[in-house]
Amino acid sequence: MSTFIARLTAELRGDRSIWAVMAVLAVFSLLSVYSATGKLAYKMQEGNTEAYLLKHGIILLGGMTLAYAIHLMNYGFFSRIAPTLLMVAVPLLIYTIVFGVNINDARRWIAVPLIGVTFQTSDFAKLALILYLARIISSRQDKISDVQEALMPIIIPVAVVCGLIAPADLSTAILVFFTAVMMMFVGRVSVKYIVMLLMAGALVFALLIIIGNFFPDYVRVETWASRVNDYLSDSDDGGQVQQAKIAIANGEWFGRGPGNSIQRNFLASSHADFIYAIICEEYGIIGGAIIIGMYLALFFRVTRLVTKSPKAFGAMVALGLSISMMLQAFINIGVAVHLIPVTGITLPLVSMGGSSVLFSSVAFGIILSVSRYIESLNT
Repeated sequence: MSTFIARLTAELRGDRSIWAVMAVLAVFSLLSVYSATGKLAYKMQEGNTEAYLLKHGIILLGGMTLAYAIHLMNYGFFSRIAPTLLMVAVPLLIYTIVFGVNINDARRWIAVPLIGVTFQTSDFAKLALILYLARIISSRQDKISDVQEALMPIIIPVAVVCGLIAPADLSTAILVFFTAVMMMFVGRVSVKYIVMLLMAGALVFALLIIIGNFFPDYVRVETWASRVNDYLSDSDDGGQVQQAKIAIANGEWFGRGPGNSIQRNFLASSHADFIYAIICEEYGIIGGAIIIGMYLALFFRVTRLVTKSPKAFGAMVALGLSISMMLQAFINIGVAVHLIPVTGITLPLVSMGGSSVLFSSVAFGIILSVSRYIESLNT
């Protein structure tokens, strides 16, 4: 056993705490998805819950393998390909708006030819934009002193990407937008340019509302308004939030135990958007606190990396990715406990969903690559 642990420690380089966070989230993901897909399995697979467990397990294993492979790479590679990734992301987002697969009245996915799976382009665009911003902010930090330097390389790309994500997925667009704002703030970009970005975001949002009034099939203005109205009036569209509250209350301190959730039978998105409620029901407040603790631990371990990173890109990309995952996690949790209106945002590395799990794994891999580089400097 000690030999296995020693071998594992030698293979998994970088911050061991971040590896531990990823492992704990993966375990919670397997257990919770297996439990939460019971209703879905009886509806789609004639009760074969193992089919969803196997599928999700393969995706998780693929994600862990991807994270391991990426953590062995030089993270500088992602700085070099960041502009290319962004140039690919923009036409993909446009294609999704026009020709995307319509699921639950939203065009967020495109069908991958031949293999018959769907791919959420906003996950790719989010990663591409974070990598691009980390490159620009770190390489031009001392040069961003006039409008041209801030407008063309930073403000316009952020406004375009968020504006293309928003029509079908406003919550993800807001997440990406505020991740960009926080990266600019941490990167010591002048406050006046951050204010310019906020103004550009408000302008794009206003334009989308106008466009949505003429093309409601492409810009979901009515959905945005109804969700905000439901939240402000404390009404519950479809009973989702109410069922999530019941699930959390049922869990009490220590939960009902693995696989014993009752509310999974009433929550339509118990395996994705409301998986945190299922975790709280089965593992109690303690289990819910562990999940929150994992994302906080990730963020604080990354801030430790930032103080040690000798290169600005490594610090910016690790911080940007950790901010994005932490914000995404707390938005998902906030929906479950009714602190914010209902969104379609998943819990990173926990909710069921192929592109969400894989791109979360890529983010972990890049952060660990930065960590491995810093570790190599100290040995």
